[in-house]
Amino acid sequence: MDQRELARAVAGRSGLSREESADITWAVLEGLADQLSEGEARRLALDFPDLAQPRQESRRRTKEAHPIKIHDFIRQLSQRTGLTDQEASSGAGAVLAALRDGLGEEEYRHLVGQLPAQYAGLAAVRSRSGQP
Repeated sequence: MDQRELARAVAGRSGLSREESADITWAVLEGLADQLSEGEARRLALDFPDLAQPRQESRRRTKEAHPIKIHDFIRQLSQRTGLTDQEASSGAGAVLAALRDGLGEEEYRHLVGQLPAQYAGLAAVRSRSGQP
């Protein structure tokens, strides 16, 4: 799954426009990469190579994860994309649900294993709401 496929899956799950889906997808991927350990961020960049270049320069030099609270993450996404907090939350859940489906359970567990449980909960909400 590349970033375009992921953004299309997000549009189908979230009801956001294609442009909004592409924006929220990129914002979530970058936001996740900033929170993950160096190894997990590299693993994510293998699936989404565009993440590798900007992250090498701007990422804090630490090997450990440094997650942020979900409401802070949603607020950052909203500010970055211009979406409302509700749209950013829905979009983030759609991105996480699409990542879970595209990456597979084991790789997805590695990804969200370094984040607060509420992140995985966003993806579960998108799945329970009847979205594919």
